Amino acid sequence: MNSIIKRSALGAAALLSGFSASAEDTVKVGVLHSLSGTMAISETSLRDVLLFTFDEINASGGVLGKKIEPVVVDGASDWPLFAEKAKELLVKEKTAVTFGCWTSVSRKSVLPVYEKNNGLLFYPVQYEGEEMSPNIFYTAEAVNQQAIPAVDYLLKEGMEKFYLIGTDYVYPQTTNLVLFEYLLSKGIPVENIGGGLRKDSSGKVISAGNYTPFGHSDFQQIVADIKKFSASGDACVINTINGDANVPFFKEFAASALTSEDCPVVSFSISEDEFRALPAKDLVGHLGCWTYFMSIDSPANKKFKDNFQAWLAKSDIPGVVKENRVTCSPMVLSYNGVYLWKKAVEKAGSFDVDKVREALKGGISFDGPAGTVTSQENHHMTKNVYIGETLETGQFDIIESFDNVVGEPFLKGTFKK
Repeated sequence: MNSIIKRSALGAAALLSGFSASAEDTVKVGVLHSLSGTMAISETSLRDVLLFTFDEINASGGVLGKKIEPVVVDGASDWPLFAEKAKELLVKEKTAVTFGCWTSVSRKSVLPVYEKNNGLLFYPVQYEGEEMSPNIFYTAEAVNQQAIPAVDYLLKEGMEKFYLIGTDYVYPQTTNLVLFEYLLSKGIPVENIGGGLRKDSSGKVISAGNYTPFGHSDFQQIVADIKKFSASGDACVINTINGDANVPFFKEFAASALTSEDCPVVSFSISEDEFRALPAKDLVGHLGCWTYFMSIDSPANKKFKDNFQAWLAKSDIPGVVKENRVTCSPMVLSYNGVYLWKKAVEKAGSFDVDKVREALKGGISFDGPAGTVTSQENHHMTKNVYIGETLETGQFDIIESFDNVVGEPFLKGTFKK
Protein backbone atom coordinates (compact mmCIF):
# COMPACT_ATOMS: atom_id res chain seq x y z
CA MET A 1 0.00 0.00 0.00
CA ASN A 2 2.79 2.44 0.88
CA SER A 3 4.49 2.04 -2.51
CA ILE A 4 1.19 2.65 -4.28
CA ILE A 5 0.70 5.88 -2.39
CA LYS A 6 4.25 6.99 -3.14
CA ARG A 7 3.92 6.42 -6.87
CA SER A 8 0.45 7.96 -7.07
CA ALA A 9 1.28 11.16 -5.20
CA LEU A 10 4.54 11.68 -7.04
CA GLY A 11 2.78 10.94 -10.30
CA ALA A 12 0.25 13.68 -9.56
CA ALA A 13 3.08 16.13 -9.03
CA ALA A 14 4.79 15.04 -12.22
CA LEU A 15 1.56 15.55 -14.12
CA LEU A 16 1.25 19.09 -12.80
CA SER A 17 4.86 20.08 -13.44
CA GLY A 18 5.93 17.97 -16.41
CA PHE A 19 8.68 16.49 -14.21
CA SER A 20 9.92 12.91 -14.39
CA ALA A 21 11.61 11.93 -11.13
CA SER A 22 14.47 9.57 -10.43
CA ALA A 23 15.70 8.60 -6.94
CA GLU A 24 18.48 11.19 -6.83
CA ASP A 25 16.02 13.92 -7.82
CA THR A 26 13.68 13.29 -4.88
CA VAL A 27 13.55 13.68 -1.11
CA LYS A 28 11.48 11.20 0.88
CA VAL A 29 8.96 12.69 3.31
CA GLY A 30 6.90 10.64 5.78
CA VAL A 31 3.16 10.88 6.39
CA LEU A 32 2.11 9.12 9.61
CA HIS A 33 -1.62 9.21 10.31
CA SER A 34 -4.50 6.87 11.19
CA LEU A 35 -6.22 5.90 7.95
CA SER A 36 -8.29 3.27 9.76
CA GLY A 37 -9.76 2.84 13.23
CA THR A 38 -11.51 5.31 15.52
CA MET A 39 -9.28 8.28 14.61
CA ALA A 40 -9.61 7.92 10.83
CA ILE A 41 -12.61 10.29 11.00
CA SER A 42 -10.12 13.08 11.70
CA GLU A 43 -6.74 11.95 10.38
CA THR A 44 -7.52 10.87 6.82
CA SER A 45 -8.04 14.48 5.79
CA LEU A 46 -4.57 15.34 7.08
CA ARG A 47 -3.11 12.70 4.77
CA ASP A 48 -5.03 14.29 1.91
CA VAL A 49 -3.95 17.87 2.59
CA LEU A 50 -0.33 16.79 2.94
CA LEU A 51 -0.38 15.08 -0.46
CA PHE A 52 -1.99 18.22 -1.91
CA THR A 53 0.73 20.37 -0.36
CA PHE A 54 3.51 18.16 -1.70
CA ASP A 55 2.02 18.34 -5.18
CA GLU A 56 1.71 22.12 -4.90
CA ILE A 57 5.36 22.45 -3.89
CA ASN A 58 6.53 19.97 -6.53
CA ALA A 59 4.66 21.89 -9.22
CA SER A 60 6.64 25.02 -8.30
CA GLY A 61 10.06 23.35 -8.39
CA GLY A 62 10.22 21.27 -5.21
CA VAL A 63 12.63 21.83 -2.31
CA LEU A 64 16.27 22.62 -3.07
CA GLY A 65 15.62 21.35 -6.59
CA LYS A 66 14.29 17.99 -5.37
CA LYS A 67 10.73 16.73 -5.71
CA ILE A 68 8.99 15.52 -2.57
CA GLU A 69 8.36 11.77 -2.59
CA PRO A 70 5.73 11.01 0.08
CA VAL A 71 5.84 7.77 2.01
CA VAL A 72 2.41 7.22 3.57
CA VAL A 73 1.90 4.75 6.43
CA ASP A 74 -1.21 3.92 8.48
CA GLY A 75 -0.98 4.19 12.27
CA ALA A 76 -4.44 2.55 12.37
CA SER A 77 -5.44 4.26 15.65
CA ASP A 78 -3.03 1.81 17.34
CA TRP A 79 -0.48 3.66 19.46
CA PRO A 80 2.30 1.00 19.58
CA LEU A 81 1.89 0.60 15.82
CA PHE A 82 2.63 4.31 15.41
CA ALA A 83 6.07 3.70 16.92
CA GLU A 84 6.71 0.78 14.56
CA LYS A 85 5.66 2.88 11.55
CA ALA A 86 7.83 5.79 12.71
CA LYS A 87 10.86 3.47 12.83
CA GLU A 88 9.98 2.21 9.36
CA LEU A 89 9.92 5.76 8.03
CA LEU A 90 13.21 6.74 9.65
CA VAL A 91 15.31 3.58 9.41
CA LYS A 92 14.00 1.79 6.32
CA GLU A 93 12.72 4.66 4.18
CA LYS A 94 15.20 7.25 5.52
CA THR A 95 12.72 10.10 5.30
CA ALA A 96 14.03 13.63 5.80
CA VAL A 97 11.00 14.68 7.84
CA THR A 98 7.64 13.30 8.98
CA PHE A 99 4.29 15.06 9.20
CA GLY A 100 1.89 13.21 11.42
CA CYS A 101 0.11 12.00 14.56
CA TRP A 102 -3.15 13.32 15.97
CA THR A 103 -3.59 12.07 19.52
CA SER A 104 -0.99 12.90 22.13
CA VAL A 105 -0.64 9.22 22.99
CA SER A 106 0.42 8.54 19.40
CA ARG A 107 2.87 11.45 19.54
CA LYS A 108 4.33 10.22 22.83
CA SER A 109 4.58 6.73 21.36
CA VAL A 110 6.76 7.91 18.46
CA LEU A 111 8.73 10.57 20.38
CA PRO A 112 11.52 8.23 21.60
CA VAL A 113 11.85 6.82 18.08
CA TYR A 114 12.47 10.29 16.64
CA GLU A 115 14.86 11.21 19.44
CA LYS A 116 16.85 7.97 19.16
CA ASN A 117 17.19 8.27 15.37
CA ASN A 118 17.44 12.09 15.29
CA GLY A 119 14.40 12.35 13.06
CA LEU A 120 12.16 15.37 12.61
CA LEU A 121 8.39 15.32 13.24
CA PHE A 122 5.90 18.12 12.62
CA TYR A 123 2.86 17.69 14.88
CA PRO A 124 -0.30 19.53 13.70
CA VAL A 125 -3.07 18.96 16.24
CA GLN A 126 -4.08 20.83 19.41
CA TYR A 127 -2.39 19.35 22.44
CA GLU A 128 -1.86 19.65 26.18
CA GLY A 129 1.64 21.14 26.24
CA GLU A 130 4.08 20.18 29.01
CA GLU A 131 6.49 18.87 26.39
CA MET A 132 9.34 20.15 24.23
CA SER A 133 11.28 17.55 22.29
CA PRO A 134 14.33 18.58 20.23
CA ASN A 135 12.97 16.37 17.45
CA ILE A 136 9.40 17.68 17.27
CA PHE A 137 8.03 21.00 16.04
CA TYR A 138 4.53 21.68 17.31
CA THR A 139 2.56 23.60 14.70
CA ALA A 140 -0.43 22.64 16.86
CA GLU A 141 -2.39 24.84 19.25
CA ALA A 142 -0.95 24.80 22.75
CA VAL A 143 -3.39 25.15 25.68
CA ASN A 144 -2.87 28.94 25.80
CA GLN A 145 -3.78 29.14 22.10
CA GLN A 146 -7.08 27.26 22.38
CA ALA A 147 -8.45 26.13 25.75
CA ILE A 148 -7.56 29.25 27.75
CA PRO A 149 -8.88 31.78 25.19
CA ALA A 150 -12.10 29.75 25.07
CA VAL A 151 -12.47 29.78 28.86
CA ASP A 152 -11.75 33.53 28.93
CA TYR A 153 -14.52 34.06 26.38
CA LEU A 154 -17.00 31.98 28.41
CA LEU A 155 -16.09 33.83 31.61
CA LYS A 156 -16.71 37.11 29.81
CA GLU A 157 -20.10 35.77 28.69
CA GLY A 158 -21.07 35.19 32.32
CA MET A 159 -20.44 31.47 32.71
CA GLU A 160 -19.84 30.49 36.35
CA LYS A 161 -19.89 26.68 36.17
CA PHE A 162 -17.66 24.49 33.98
CA TYR A 163 -18.23 20.79 33.28
CA LEU A 164 -15.11 19.03 31.95
CA ILE A 165 -15.47 15.97 29.72
CA GLY A 166 -12.90 14.21 27.55
CA THR A 167 -11.46 11.02 26.18
CA ASP A 168 -9.41 8.98 28.63
CA TYR A 169 -5.85 9.76 27.58
CA VAL A 170 -3.12 12.34 28.08
CA TYR A 171 -4.40 15.33 26.08
CA PRO A 172 -7.78 15.76 27.81
CA GLN A 173 -6.42 14.86 31.24
CA THR A 174 -3.48 17.26 31.12
CA THR A 175 -5.48 20.03 29.46
CA ASN A 176 -8.12 19.75 32.16
CA LEU A 177 -5.44 19.73 34.86
CA VAL A 178 -4.22 23.08 33.51
CA LEU A 179 -7.78 24.38 33.14
CA PHE A 180 -8.63 23.32 36.70
CA GLU A 181 -5.76 25.48 37.98
CA TYR A 182 -6.74 28.30 35.63
CA LEU A 183 -10.41 28.27 36.66
CA LEU A 184 -9.45 28.39 40.35
CA SER A 185 -7.16 31.35 39.62
CA LYS A 186 -10.16 33.13 38.07
CA GLY A 187 -12.23 32.68 41.20
CA ILE A 188 -14.32 29.66 40.12
CA PRO A 189 -14.92 27.53 43.26
CA VAL A 190 -14.20 23.81 43.18
CA GLU A 191 -17.89 22.95 43.55
CA ASN A 192 -18.58 24.79 40.27
CA ILE A 193 -16.21 22.54 38.30
CA GLY A 194 -18.04 19.41 37.17
CA GLY A 195 -17.16 16.03 35.76
CA GLY A 196 -15.72 14.48 38.91
CA LEU A 197 -12.84 15.57 41.11
CA ARG A 198 -9.38 14.00 41.42
CA LYS A 199 -7.55 14.09 44.75
CA ASP A 200 -3.93 13.48 45.71
CA SER A 201 -2.82 11.17 48.54
CA SER A 202 -3.46 13.91 51.11
CA GLY A 203 -7.03 14.43 49.93
CA LYS A 204 -6.37 17.72 48.16
CA VAL A 205 -8.38 18.22 44.96
CA ILE A 206 -5.90 18.57 42.09
CA SER A 207 -7.96 18.08 38.94
CA ALA A 208 -11.40 17.40 37.49
CA GLY A 209 -13.03 15.74 34.52
CA ASN A 210 -15.22 12.90 33.28
CA TYR A 211 -13.27 10.64 30.92
CA THR A 212 -14.52 7.97 28.50
CA PRO A 213 -12.63 5.45 26.33
CA PHE A 214 -11.87 5.99 22.65
CA GLY A 215 -14.91 5.02 20.60
CA HIS A 216 -17.28 5.33 23.60
CA SER A 217 -20.94 5.33 22.52
CA ASP A 218 -23.22 5.50 25.59
CA PHE A 219 -23.43 9.06 26.92
CA GLN A 220 -26.89 8.86 28.49
CA GLN A 221 -25.75 9.07 32.13
CA ILE A 222 -23.10 11.72 31.42
CA VAL A 223 -25.56 13.96 29.58
CA ALA A 224 -28.04 13.49 32.45
CA ASP A 225 -25.31 14.69 34.82
CA ILE A 226 -24.61 17.70 32.58
CA LYS A 227 -28.32 18.55 32.46
CA LYS A 228 -28.51 18.52 36.26
CA PHE A 229 -25.24 20.47 36.58
CA SER A 230 -26.46 23.15 34.16
CA ALA A 231 -29.94 23.62 35.64
CA SER A 232 -28.87 26.92 37.21
CA GLY A 233 -28.46 28.43 33.73
CA ASP A 234 -24.87 29.67 34.12
CA ALA A 235 -23.00 26.50 33.11
CA CYS A 236 -21.03 25.36 30.09
CA VAL A 237 -19.18 22.24 28.94
CA ILE A 238 -15.49 22.06 28.04
CA ASN A 239 -15.31 19.16 25.58
CA THR A 240 -12.04 17.34 24.88
CA ILE A 241 -13.64 14.17 23.49
CA ASN A 242 -11.58 12.99 20.53
CA GLY A 243 -12.55 11.06 17.43
CA ASP A 244 -15.86 9.47 16.49
CA ALA A 245 -17.17 9.38 20.09
CA ASN A 246 -18.27 12.97 19.51
CA VAL A 247 -21.09 11.68 17.31
CA PRO A 248 -23.03 9.82 20.06
CA PHE A 249 -22.19 12.51 22.62
CA PHE A 250 -23.81 15.32 20.64
CA LYS A 251 -26.72 13.15 19.53
CA GLU A 252 -27.46 12.35 23.18
CA PHE A 253 -26.97 16.01 24.13
CA ALA A 254 -29.56 17.08 21.53
CA ALA A 255 -31.94 14.25 22.46
CA SER A 256 -31.92 15.45 26.06
CA ALA A 257 -33.37 18.78 24.86
CA LEU A 258 -30.29 20.69 26.03
CA THR A 259 -29.35 23.56 23.72
CA SER A 260 -26.46 25.97 23.31
CA GLU A 261 -28.56 28.58 25.13
CA ASP A 262 -29.10 26.28 28.11
CA CYS A 263 -25.53 25.04 28.26
CA PRO A 264 -23.01 25.96 25.55
CA VAL A 265 -20.39 23.35 24.68
CA VAL A 266 -16.95 24.47 23.50
CA SER A 267 -15.06 21.70 21.73
CA PHE A 268 -11.36 21.47 21.00
CA SER A 269 -11.37 18.41 18.72
CA ILE A 270 -14.34 19.18 16.49
CA SER A 271 -13.59 21.12 13.35
CA GLU A 272 -15.38 21.57 10.05
CA ASP A 273 -14.05 18.18 8.97
CA GLU A 274 -15.66 16.29 11.86
CA PHE A 275 -18.94 18.10 11.20
CA ARG A 276 -19.31 16.03 8.04
CA ALA A 277 -20.21 13.11 10.33
CA LEU A 278 -22.05 15.06 13.04
CA PRO A 279 -25.67 16.27 13.31
CA ALA A 280 -24.74 19.92 12.65
CA LYS A 281 -28.30 21.15 13.02
CA ASP A 282 -28.24 19.98 16.65
CA LEU A 283 -24.99 21.80 17.37
CA VAL A 284 -26.02 25.29 16.30
CA GLY A 285 -24.70 27.91 18.70
CA HIS A 286 -22.08 25.69 20.31
CA LEU A 287 -18.49 26.90 20.13
CA GLY A 288 -15.11 25.98 18.77
CA CYS A 289 -11.71 27.55 19.28
CA TRP A 290 -8.96 27.01 16.72
CA THR A 291 -6.20 28.88 14.94
CA TYR A 292 -8.07 28.56 11.62
CA PHE A 293 -11.65 28.45 10.43
CA MET A 294 -12.74 27.75 6.88
CA SER A 295 -14.91 30.88 7.06
CA ILE A 296 -11.91 33.26 7.35
CA ASP A 297 -12.45 35.90 4.67
CA SER A 298 -9.04 36.56 3.13
CA PRO A 299 -7.39 36.17 -0.29
CA ALA A 300 -4.89 33.67 1.14
CA ASN A 301 -7.66 31.44 2.51
CA LYS A 302 -9.71 31.64 -0.68
CA LYS A 303 -6.66 30.61 -2.71
CA PHE A 304 -5.95 27.71 -0.35
CA LYS A 305 -9.54 26.43 -0.46
CA ASP A 306 -9.84 26.80 -4.24
CA ASN A 307 -6.52 25.06 -4.87
CA PHE A 308 -7.39 22.18 -2.54
CA GLN A 309 -10.73 21.63 -4.29
CA ALA A 310 -9.02 21.73 -7.69
CA TRP A 311 -6.50 19.15 -6.49
CA LEU A 312 -9.28 16.89 -5.22
CA ALA A 313 -11.05 17.07 -8.57
CA LYS A 314 -7.89 15.97 -10.43
CA SER A 315 -6.59 13.47 -7.87
CA ASP A 316 -6.39 9.78 -8.75
CA ILE A 317 -4.81 8.74 -5.44
CA PRO A 318 -6.50 5.67 -3.91
CA GLY A 319 -8.63 6.41 -0.85
CA VAL A 320 -9.04 10.16 -1.39
CA VAL A 321 -12.71 11.13 -1.03
CA LYS A 322 -13.66 13.97 -3.35
CA GLU A 323 -17.23 14.86 -2.35
CA ASN A 324 -18.32 17.29 0.38
CA ARG A 325 -14.79 18.19 1.39
CA VAL A 326 -14.00 21.06 3.74
CA THR A 327 -10.88 22.55 5.32
CA CYS A 328 -10.10 22.86 9.03
CA SER A 329 -7.41 23.94 11.49
CA PRO A 330 -5.42 20.67 11.71
CA MET A 331 -5.36 20.58 7.90
CA VAL A 332 -4.03 24.14 7.72
CA LEU A 333 -1.49 23.47 10.48
CA SER A 334 -0.30 20.49 8.43
CA TYR A 335 -0.08 22.69 5.33
CA ASN A 336 1.78 25.39 7.28
CA GLY A 337 4.19 22.80 8.66
CA VAL A 338 5.26 21.62 5.21
CA TYR A 339 5.95 25.19 4.07
CA LEU A 340 7.81 26.03 7.28
CA TRP A 341 9.98 22.94 6.78
CA LYS A 342 10.56 23.91 3.13
CA LYS A 343 11.62 27.44 4.08
CA ALA A 344 13.88 26.13 6.85
CA VAL A 345 15.55 23.65 4.47
CA GLU A 346 16.13 26.45 1.98
CA LYS A 347 17.51 28.74 4.68
CA ALA A 348 19.83 25.96 5.91
CA GLY A 349 20.73 24.93 2.37
CA SER A 350 20.39 21.34 3.52
CA PHE A 351 17.95 18.58 4.48
CA ASP A 352 20.13 17.75 7.50
CA VAL A 353 17.93 17.58 10.58
CA ASP A 354 20.32 19.49 12.85
CA LYS A 355 20.68 22.34 10.37
CA VAL A 356 16.94 22.50 9.66
CA ARG A 357 16.21 22.52 13.40
CA GLU A 358 18.49 25.50 13.97
CA ALA A 359 16.88 27.41 11.12
CA LEU A 360 13.42 26.83 12.62
CA LYS A 361 14.57 27.80 16.12
CA GLY A 362 15.86 31.08 14.66
CA GLY A 363 12.36 31.99 13.49
CA ILE A 364 10.81 31.06 10.13
CA SER A 365 7.57 32.75 9.04
CA PHE A 366 4.95 31.65 6.53
CA ASP A 367 1.89 33.61 5.44
CA GLY A 368 -0.73 30.88 5.53
CA PRO A 369 -4.52 30.67 5.11
CA ALA A 370 -5.11 31.85 8.71
CA GLY A 371 -2.46 34.58 8.72
CA THR A 372 1.22 34.58 9.49
CA VAL A 373 2.66 31.70 11.52
CA THR A 374 6.20 31.95 12.93
CA SER A 375 8.35 29.22 14.48
CA GLN A 376 9.71 29.90 17.97
CA GLU A 377 12.89 28.83 19.73
CA ASN A 378 10.80 26.54 21.97
CA HIS A 379 9.59 24.58 18.88
CA HIS A 380 6.08 26.06 19.09
CA MET A 381 4.44 28.63 16.84
CA THR A 382 3.14 32.17 17.08
CA LYS A 383 -0.23 32.39 15.33
CA ASN A 384 -3.70 33.89 15.38
CA VAL A 385 -6.51 32.39 17.49
CA TYR A 386 -10.21 32.39 16.56
CA ILE A 387 -13.40 31.58 18.48
CA GLY A 388 -16.32 30.49 16.33
CA GLU A 389 -20.00 29.74 16.81
CA THR A 390 -21.40 26.70 15.02
CA LEU A 391 -23.79 27.26 12.13
CA GLU A 392 -26.31 24.76 10.74
CA THR A 393 -24.11 24.43 7.66
CA GLY A 394 -21.30 22.89 9.72
CA GLN A 395 -19.25 26.06 9.44
CA PHE A 396 -18.25 28.55 12.14
CA ASP A 397 -19.17 32.20 12.48
CA ILE A 398 -16.05 33.87 13.87
CA ILE A 399 -17.06 35.90 16.93
CA GLU A 400 -13.67 36.77 18.41
CA SER A 401 -10.02 36.66 17.39
CA PHE A 402 -6.61 37.18 18.97
CA ASP A 403 -3.58 38.10 16.86
CA ASN A 404 -0.05 36.69 17.13
CA VAL A 405 -0.50 34.52 20.22
CA VAL A 406 2.84 33.05 21.31
CA GLY A 407 2.84 29.30 22.00
CA GLU A 408 3.56 28.55 25.69
CA PRO A 409 3.82 24.80 26.37
CA PHE A 410 4.53 24.87 30.13
CA LEU A 411 1.57 26.23 32.11
CA LYS A 412 1.04 23.87 35.06
CA GLY A 413 1.69 25.63 38.33
CA THR A 414 1.92 29.09 36.75
CA PHE A 415 -1.53 30.45 37.70
CA LYS A 416 -2.08 32.40 40.90
CA LYS A 417 -5.42 32.94 42.63
